[in-house]
Amino acid sequence: MKDLSQGLWITFVFGYCIWACLGANILAVDEEECPSMVNASSLQQTQLIQRLTHVCRYDRLERPIDYNYTAQPVKRLPIVVKTRIYVYFLQNLNSDLLQFKMHALLQLSFQDKRLAYKEFNRYDNILGQKHLSERLWLPHIFFSNERESSILGTDEKDVLTSLSPEGNVIISTRMQATLYCWMNFKKFPFDQQFCSTVLESWMYNTSDLVLEWEEHMPISFDPEMRLTEYNMARFWHNTTLVVSDIENLRHGAFVGNYSSLSFTVNLKREIGFYLLDYYLPSMMIVAISWVSFWLQADASPPRIMLGTSTMLSFITLSSSQSKTLPKVSYIKVSEVWFLGCTFFIFGSLVEFAFVNTIWRRKENIELKKVNSKYIIKSTLTPRPSRRQIGGSLSNESRARSCSSLDNIVSSTESVRNGNGTVNPGFNNYLTVHPNLPIIKTECADTVSICSERTSNDHIVDIDKDKEKKETPPTFTTMTPQEIAMWIDRRSRLLFPCMFLAFNALYWTFVYVL
Repeated sequence: MKDLSQGLWITFVFGYCIWACLGANILAVDEEECPSMVNASSLQQTQLIQRLTHVCRYDRLERPIDYNYTAQPVKRLPIVVKTRIYVYFLQNLNSDLLQFKMHALLQLSFQDKRLAYKEFNRYDNILGQKHLSERLWLPHIFFSNERESSILGTDEKDVLTSLSPEGNVIISTRMQATLYCWMNFKKFPFDQQFCSTVLESWMYNTSDLVLEWEEHMPISFDPEMRLTEYNMARFWHNTTLVVSDIENLRHGAFVGNYSSLSFTVNLKREIGFYLLDYYLPSMMIVAISWVSFWLQADASPPRIMLGTSTMLSFITLSSSQSKTLPKVSYIKVSEVWFLGCTFFIFGSLVEFAFVNTIWRRKENIELKKVNSKYIIKSTLTPRPSRRQIGGSLSNESRARSCSSLDNIVSSTESVRNGNGTVNPGFNNYLTVHPNLPIIKTECADTVSICSERTSNDHIVDIDKDKEKKETPPTFTTMTPQEIAMWIDRRSRLLFPCMFLAFNALYWTFVYVL
């Protein structure tokens, strides 16, 4: 009996020991699963973060939640993410690819009360890099017009995470991004471009997350930032909403209104390079093409070489300026200048062909007056001299006209003989029946009135005053060489004046309209 009681006592003690050990282990497991924050003031920052972000207290997959208890019923509020951007520099716009590159510091700040540790008598901020941000919930923000982006850094990515005792989280990321920018080149190279940077929430719509710009200096630029081809005139920022639905799946499979932030920079192109390397050389090339007006019209080799060389030089100059631009369908201001200068260079070649053709003519040209109207008209529709017209009449045609006159005279005399009124003394005159009309004949350049007989067979002579009134006007004769030199002299003044007028219209359109 005594042995039995001792055995029971040993069994009881052994069971109690096992129960005590199990209880201690259970308490240790519970303590490990949810560590205590009693001695938080004496913990290291790493230990404090580990306890604050322990799974029993913090879920990094769930966004911070806050409620409006004053509303009835209680309303769940979206988290507000404040945004600030500091731009280190902007690279020049890539006109061919319609993009630009930006190096900037993106800073996001929000409040997560689950991470507040002020109540544990800790008042210092906790700073960390990427390993700290990986333990926290972070809003997923992306550039909607992004083509390529990356986080900068050498040994480690440049991500700075700051946690305040009140639970305010600040994420600062130094990054580079290549962004799309639609450009309008109608006034190239006097254009200005408007390039935007657009940030949007990827996962949460406006019922869960709202993006806002910081109230104080949300956008700032490095004072040492410089652009070579452009000058930043101004910038502004906006806050908008983006609608995502079945037709416009901007955010994957989620629909709703998403918060969006954007800032736009106005970049004006610097025209100093184009004035010195394009416009002034093209003006000089056009002026060189006018040198041919001082060369003789029959000097074909130098005038042709001068015209073709200036044309090829100008085309080469223009092609070097436009090869970096995209192939757009509308007409640019630079192309208007190209067409205008090409017109003047080609016009000098056409003028040479015109005066060279006139120079090689053989016949002189008679002009009623020596002015532009009659000279241009005579060169376009040349006619021989009046003497050549008179001398071209053959003797046969003259005889034919006179024989026809004799036939008319004989017929009229026959009529008179039938009436018994023949007068052989007047065979050298034209006798006309009283009822017949008066007949006049012309031989070559002179007009001769043969005769006129009345009913009483009287001869009537032409009035001498009328003959004086029909005296032909006087003409001036110019040789083809004189006309060619006259056109060259006028071209020396006409082409520069027209080019000055073209420049006045062009630069007025560029700077006024």
